Amino acid sequence: MNASASAPVPPPDRYGVVGHPIAHSKSPFIHSRFAAATRQHMVYERYDIRPEEFEQRLREFFDEGGCGLNVTLPHKEAAARFADRLTPRARLAGAVNTLRRCSDGAIEGDNTDGAGLLADLRRLGVPLAGAHILVLGAGGATRGILAPLLEQGPATVFIANRTAARAEQLAREFAEQAGKHCTLRGGGFEHIPADPADLVLHATSLGLEGKVPEIPRAVFGPATLAYDLAYGTTDTPFTGWAREQGAGRVAQGLGMLVEQAAEAFFLWRGIRPDTESVRHELQA
Repeated sequence: MNASASAPVPPPDRYGVVGHPIAHSKSPFIHSRFAAATRQHMVYERYDIRPEEFEQRLREFFDEGGCGLNVTLPHKEAAARFADRLTPRARLAGAVNTLRRCSDGAIEGDNTDGAGLLADLRRLGVPLAGAHILVLGAGGATRGILAPLLEQGPATVFIANRTAARAEQLAREFAEQAGKHCTLRGGGFEHIPADPADLVLHATSLGLEGKVPEIPRAVFGPATLAYDLAYGTTDTPFTGWAREQGAGRVAQGLGMLVEQAAEAFFLWRGIRPDTESVRHELQA
């Protein structure tokens, strides 16, 4: 035997992102950059999985040694049902965007969306303590960010939705997280207080149709940040419209995407990667 022969290199740890469709996902690029920067021996791939195949395909992935997955539309709620256990933030959100195989073999579901949003808002210098926040939409995206937002101690949070009852129900569900010092309410777009908000978060699906929510122009002021959880190569329909309505600043969710990916990477590898260089590459 050749003593100088090196030991065989073990196969890389397997990760990926599941969705349907998934070809547009920037997650493989982001995680490949994180892995290279932190010298992690891993691969990260896209998996286009139809809803009816979801449970079987995920079971196969983990049975074959897969270590972790990011989960995007339309599977976040199914991922919460698939997981053997949920973190507190995933349980509150009712949705999972990160799965990992734990040392005991159990599959844990987590939700890093809220952590990603908060990290990006900190980067943008947005103070949340005592802030007046308007959240547009009462679906899964809002559920994922609401508890982390409320933990920052805003003065008021108003959840607005086309169907008022959904927003009202969400406000009731998160009343405990709001506590005594935050006024949390929900209602229809027509119920939005006609006063400038410090932060307007757009979490509806209207942008996919090129539309914007019908909300009062008065919610936008010179000190307002209008933030769209969606992202594009230029303005989203919402950020372009919000700027026209008088919002002092606008931002879209590319930074949140990178930050929630970094949180997932930390859960998987125990290393928190630098996000600034990756965000700049995506914006270039």
